[in-house]
Amino acid sequence: MIKTVIVEDDLMVASINCQFAQKNPDIQIVATFHNGKDALAYLKQSTADLLLLDLYMPDYTGLELLSQLRKEGNEIDVIMITAANDAEHINEALRLGIVDYLIKPFQYDRFAMALDKYLLRRKAIQSGLPFTQEEIDRLVSTTPPSASSKKTELQKGVQQKTLEKIRTCLNNHKNQYLTCEQIASETGLSRVTIRRYMNFLIEENEATSLIDYSTGGRPSILYELKI
Repeated sequence: MIKTVIVEDDLMVASINCQFAQKNPDIQIVATFHNGKDALAYLKQSTADLLLLDLYMPDYTGLELLSQLRKEGNEIDVIMITAANDAEHINEALRLGIVDYLIKPFQYDRFAMALDKYLLRRKAIQSGLPFTQEEIDRLVSTTPPSASSKKTELQKGVQQKTLEKIRTCLNNHKNQYLTCEQIASETGLSRVTIRRYMNFLIEENEATSLIDYSTGGRPSILYELKI
């Protein structure tokens, strides 16, 4: 479980962030704070994996909190959730090593995508295995493609008929993660094709993936179509 701390001065927004985060079974909310100083005091005494952090707070801003954590050597992962959309604040947050940046108001799908990307990145890095450039590109990308980019991708070789065949296969196994080999066996497509199309579906936020470390060798990637 990913021990997660929420720091948000707006009580209603803090509650929404908590509800959204708890929809992910891998996330455990261990504390919620409404100001930066109390959060800093807690994080000096307790360990956590992820911080959902607001920027605008009275007395002690989110960036001041994050800056102090970094000075003290605390490498907690941080997703900024704020109304601040100016270049100065965004640049400072990136410099301090945030993993994602959500601008209020945001949709649940974007929030869920931030957590999914973070969890995938964390699991992949903890595996200690080398990455291909394509895998690195997936890990560092946080922006879902626009409608125009989807159209371009289809024009580059993603065939609608093949895409629907894979979607049908995944729909036939709802709430069940499948390996690339299982999808290939059921659809009659090659594993290379399955990987390419699954990458496309993940980029379009239609599917999720996780890494299975129980294989004994190189971890296997499992796929599921989002409901």
